[in-house]
Amino acid sequence: MPSSLTGLPPLIGVAPLMRRAFAGENLAQDGQDLLLRAQQNPADAHAYLDFSTVLQLTGNRTDALAVQAEAITIRQLYTLPARGPGPGLRLLVIMGPGDLMANTPVEFLIEDSDITLTMLYMTTASDWPEVIPEHDVLLVGVAESDANQQLLHRLAADLKDWPRPVINRPERIAVLSRDGACAALAAIPGVEMPTTVRITREQLQAIANGALAATALLRDGDFPVIVRPTGSHAGTNLDKLPSHAEAAGYLERVDATHFYLSRFVDYRNADGQFRKYRITLVDGKPFICHFAISSHWMIHYLNAGMTESQAKRDEEADCMAHFDTQFALRHADAIQAIHERLALAYVGIDCAETPDGKLLIFEVDNAMIVHDMDPEAMFPYKKPVMHKVFVAFRQLLEKTRAVN
Repeated sequence: MPSSLTGLPPLIGVAPLMRRAFAGENLAQDGQDLLLRAQQNPADAHAYLDFSTVLQLTGNRTDALAVQAEAITIRQLYTLPARGPGPGLRLLVIMGPGDLMANTPVEFLIEDSDITLTMLYMTTASDWPEVIPEHDVLLVGVAESDANQQLLHRLAADLKDWPRPVINRPERIAVLSRDGACAALAAIPGVEMPTTVRITREQLQAIANGALAATALLRDGDFPVIVRPTGSHAGTNLDKLPSHAEAAGYLERVDATHFYLSRFVDYRNADGQFRKYRITLVDGKPFICHFAISSHWMIHYLNAGMTESQAKRDEEADCMAHFDTQFALRHADAIQAIHERLALAYVGIDCAETPDGKLLIFEVDNAMIVHDMDPEAMFPYKKPVMHKVFVAFRQLLEKTRAVN
């Protein structure tokens, strides 16, 4: 493994490239330039890693992961220098291989700050570098997934007696599978999180055939149910099945061997609209990152029509302006209990409110994308809100460093 990248162009990083893609820029020429660099110098790990990011942003995930694997083979360590003034802090983040949802989006949390970021990519088969860069705080960025459970188990042992403070212990991240989070947050007063179970394709086929009742698997309800393949994100192959009859058609469409199953909760408001919050807990304090309104139960911010509706944006702006005195206050006890149960200093939560006022938890993840890339002309209220998240994260790092 090369010990130095001296003389090579610096790493661009995920945040600047995604910001450009988010703004609608065509990254094709960037991809060609990075590919040429990699071809001309097979040791240019920066070119490989940035090219992998471009491929992901342009929808070529399979090739992106292959190029990323090559980059990690060439070099495990990548550094982005501090871009802003300040006292300075050195942050080492342990990353795992995978797409843009496979690790904590730390670049967005520290963009333009005084933090020097070093990313160390680890796999279950890789050795630790002979020299670990000097750092003040270590953050485990690896997200929970079936593929990462073994890596998280390894890291838990490797980091047990780490000489620097560690944020987000890997054994705590490992709990964040959909069924694991459900078990961890069970029976918290004021929280609604339907039982989520992991089932095989054969079990889902038995449900489709009427040979197995959903209630045999779900202790808290029956149809309609929510089903998705394990390891899926962003609504990929997520569906609501009104009865067992629809399960057969779902199996015809979705080629997966294992699934998550849970009961559907109708969380519509009186106006018939569904509303979803994305919040982060930073050192236990909740921060709003986005608030989406949709007529469909499966809400993603990009398909909720927020850019097409001034009324929706006005409601989001009002939600963000009063988040601390309304949503956060209503659910303060539940959020504190969630923080204590999870024991993670930084984590994201996708959630809603049920008609009877409970906090409805959809997902808990340390790798949810949070950013301030939305155009200011359309979303003038977002940057100040997201700045609060970034400041809180910087304060978390400083507080963590101080305990060393």
